[in-house]
Amino acid sequence: MFSATFPKEIQRLAQDFLDNYIFLAVGRVGSTSENITQKIVWVSEDDKRSFLLDILNAAGLDRATEANKDDKMAMGVPPRREESLTLVFVETKKGADALEEFLYRHGYPVTSIHGDRSQREREDALRVFRSGQCPILVATAVAARGLDIPHVKHVINFDLPSDIEEYVHRIGRTGRMGNLGLATSFFNDKNRNMVRDLVELLQEAKQELPKWLEAIASEARFGGGGGRGRAGAKRFGGGFGSRDYRQADRNKGPHTAGPARPGGGFNSFGGAAPHFNHYGGYGGFSGSQGYNSYNTSGASGTDWWGGN
Repeated sequence: MFSATFPKEIQRLAQDFLDNYIFLAVGRVGSTSENITQKIVWVSEDDKRSFLLDILNAAGLDRATEANKDDKMAMGVPPRREESLTLVFVETKKGADALEEFLYRHGYPVTSIHGDRSQREREDALRVFRSGQCPILVATAVAARGLDIPHVKHVINFDLPSDIEEYVHRIGRTGRMGNLGLATSFFNDKNRNMVRDLVELLQEAKQELPKWLEAIASEARFGGGGGRGRAGAKRFGGGFGSRDYRQADRNKGPHTAGPARPGGGFNSFGGAAPHFNHYGGYGGFSGSQGYNSYNTSGASGTDWWGGN
C-alpha cells in the first residue's frame, strides 16, 4: 500500500489484511516535496476567472500563442510542448463544466474530467491532456489521487479543498519523479477553516509565507477558529499518519489496537531533500520573468518521529 498520506483508518485496513506488516516512511508522511513551489494568492470569488486568465496568458497557453509557434521558432523561442501541462482543480462537477466552457470560449485548448464522465470520456480527456493537444485540464477531486502524468508543471487550486490532506494530494500531481513544479492556490474568506494547517505546511516545506496569510492564521489561533484538520487533530501529530499508529508514544506502552512490530514497527529513510534555486513562476517557469522567483533550501535535521 502506497500513499502520500496515511491516516489511521487506512492503517487499520492494512492490519486487517496483513500480518505483522512494516510501516515504511520516506521523509515526512503527509508533507509535500520541496520540488513543488507553493504560491498562495488572495483572490475573491468574483475575480477568480480573470486571475486565472492572467496566469494562463502569462504561460502562453492560449490558442493564438500556439498558432504563432512557427513565428516564435523563427525568433528562436521554443514552442509550447506536452512537457508543460496545467491542471486546474475546482470544487464541483458543475463548476468544472462551467470553467471548461469559459476557457474554451476565451480561446484556450482545454478539457475536463469529473465523476459524472464515463470511463471513455475520462480516458479521452487524459489522452489529449498527456499529449499536449489540450494542455489545460479542469478537474474535480477525482484527479487528485492516482493521476501520474510526469509533465504537469503547474497545479492551480481554483477552489481550495476543505481539508489539508486533499490539498497535499492535489499539489502532488506536479513535481513528480524529481521534476520541479509550481502549485498556485486561490485563497479567500471561504478558506479560513484550513488556514492554520496551510501555514504549517508552507513553513514545513520552506515556502514563501505571505504576511496576510500569517496574520489570518494568528487571528484564528487567538480567536479559536481556523480549523484544525480532521477531527481537530494536530497536523504531524498522528492525524496524517505521520507515524505507525501501532507505535505508541515513546514514553508509553504499546498501542492496544494491534501488536507492536519488533524494532519499532516502521523504518525511516532520511537524507536531504533536493536543492533548487531561482525557480520561476507564471512567465514560462523560468528566471525572473515569472510571477516571482523562489529560493528554497534543503531539508532541516528534524526527527519526524518526535525525537531531538
